[in-house]
Amino acid sequence: VHSLLPFILLGIGVDDAFVIVNAFNRERKVARSAESNADLTNRSMRAMSRAGASITVTSLTDLVAFGISASSSLPALASFCAYASIGIVFLWVFASTFFGATLVLDERRQRDNRRECLCCLTRKNAIKEDEDEAHKEDAVSLYFRNYHAPAILSKVGKIVILGIFSGLLGFGIWGALNLSVEDTQRSFIPSDSYLTNFINAADKYNSESGIDVFFVFEGSSDIYDKRQKLAGLDDELTGLSSKAPYIAEPTSESTYRNVMTGLYTYLEANTAAAIGGATLGDDSWPTSEADLVSTLKAYASVTGPGNMYSRDISYSDDGTKIDAFRVKSAYITLTKEKSNGDIIDDAEKQIKAMDATREMITGWGNSVPTVFLYSEKFISVEGFKIIRRELFVNVGLALAAVAVIVFFTVASPVTSLLITFNVAACIIEILGFMYAIGIAIDSVSVINIVLAVGLSIDYSAHVGHCFMLKGGKNKDRRALEALADIGAAVLSGATSTFLAVVVLLFSKSYVFATLSKQFALTVGLGITHGLILLPVLLSLFGPKAFSSAEMPAGLSKVDKDSNSHDLELEEDV
Repeated sequence: VHSLLPFILLGIGVDDAFVIVNAFNRERKVARSAESNADLTNRSMRAMSRAGASITVTSLTDLVAFGISASSSLPALASFCAYASIGIVFLWVFASTFFGATLVLDERRQRDNRRECLCCLTRKNAIKEDEDEAHKEDAVSLYFRNYHAPAILSKVGKIVILGIFSGLLGFGIWGALNLSVEDTQRSFIPSDSYLTNFINAADKYNSESGIDVFFVFEGSSDIYDKRQKLAGLDDELTGLSSKAPYIAEPTSESTYRNVMTGLYTYLEANTAAAIGGATLGDDSWPTSEADLVSTLKAYASVTGPGNMYSRDISYSDDGTKIDAFRVKSAYITLTKEKSNGDIIDDAEKQIKAMDATREMITGWGNSVPTVFLYSEKFISVEGFKIIRRELFVNVGLALAAVAVIVFFTVASPVTSLLITFNVAACIIEILGFMYAIGIAIDSVSVINIVLAVGLSIDYSAHVGHCFMLKGGKNKDRRALEALADIGAAVLSGATSTFLAVVVLLFSKSYVFATLSKQFALTVGLGITHGLILLPVLLSLFGPKAFSSAEMPAGLSKVDKDSNSHDLELEEDV
């Protein structure tokens, strides 16, 4: 999963770069040719004072969100988030130092009419530029100013937007509550692999046995004293296949292998003459613990009649006692069929099987020696038990951390609350759409959801922070100016993030395919919340601007009339 990090960091880093470039361009008040090196330095300083605060807010929230999840009980999630946190720190350092410096050098290149790739060469014909040409808004910024913002900030627009997003939030809550934990191990096999058909055929024609499970008994003296109970252990495992613990019927070597059962059957039929000649009692067992150990050694040796049990017994260092032996059993095939016809392992049944088996051996009490369970699959099943809780706990903690960081960095309780609500709604809706498109809770999707917290905060925090920098009492106008200012940069960052992973949509790898789908959801929902819902919320509930906020110039399509607008500007001045 760590191979996803370059794509994540690329998306976050480019987003910061767009914000810095946007602020740097907007600070240009004269033609490039009229700027000296000192002027460029001052422009860079003003730009970083605007953009630096914004990217610091998003970088700090990303860092804390990933840092908290680095303490998760899931090793894969903890390790991934730890490395992601380190990457976020370096992104911020390079964006705020190296990238700003190279931006100034590139601006000097443009001023001096030098070429892009071979900057040592000068163009023959200078680029035509008006002497008083300051920065002009590009087509995307004009779209936000003239079409997007007026549409969503009108009375009808606000009602429609709030209605649509309320429906999305309700859908997200429903989907999040219905998300299930699934064993997606089979999904890691490419869909066109022959293994898929083989495994499906094995499930169909050999469903009576599945995951191996071992009952490990310890204590040489206890094993000898309770030898008869251990030999008849198959009685305890019969009739458990149709309900939890879903243990397969002990009718063959593939579903039940017990050296004590094998030895007892052999001794009853053949005595011990061929395997050490130990004296047998009336119960057909060796009469002492030492004789049982020596008989087992001969019976279960690689050349003995019970050689299939040779790996099931562990002896003491001196070979005089039995440290432990294991009884092999198996669960039935615990699978289910998804709505699309795919057969997957049923994580819920696996959890019930593991827990019920543990309860069963606890119920045996003192009738058997000390016993514990072991299965290679239990490593995954233990993860299934906690992964749902880990998902909601880590997302909840990340959102709480985001709320605290935004509160102190944006310096506005109301704006920070609106940003946090916006991000929380976005995450809930991502969970809802995950349910709709068939993405289950597993180690891959959990990591991507935590990433979604870090990515979606970027789209909202930039807009919220920019709103606080726009002066005036008309909140609709402030929201419009914020969108016209930062909207293009946020949209460009979101587009670049999506383009960084769009090629993965066609991957046959389960990890990359799941990542790309969740990234598409994160970018799509994150950008709509940041550029549509949040401006509407800010226009309705947004606080007063910072005292250092800049006043908007002229009139816009959201101003009711020129007189009221002019009065507001005069009062604020």
